[in-house]
Amino acid sequence: MTDYDSQNVFARILRGEFPCHRICEDEHTLAFMDIMPRGDGHALVIPKRPARNLLDADDAMLGAVMATARRVALAARKALGADGITVQQFNESAGGQVVFHLHVHVIPRWEGVPLRPHTGQMAASEDLLKFRDAIVAALD
Repeated sequence: MTDYDSQNVFARILRGEFPCHRICEDEHTLAFMDIMPRGDGHALVIPKRPARNLLDADDAMLGAVMATARRVALAARKALGADGITVQQFNESAGGQVVFHLHVHVIPRWEGVPLRPHTGQMAASEDLLKFRDAIVAALD
């Protein structure tokens, strides 16, 4: 496995070098809107400590990330009236990972609405803010 790259986009977000639309954060995790969403309200949850992916994260880190993912999922379902939630996590290139910092996708879902393809196209900031604000308002 390759070493952790401290210049990956999520590490740079954590250092304040790149902006993000923050949903919530605590001592161990940060949740924010995915700028290339595969569905309305698509969020990401990352640990604040470096970890390339699930394969090199410790149990405490994984527990913190999943607790925040659940909190965001519950708020997104409530705020957006979602029928369900898809939680995705990819490991290494062969597993579909693109950004090599552990992250979990939390994607609200509605019956009959497929996920959008990952095209690399960024969503409009005002759309991301609309979903972010709704999810934040519904947090416990």
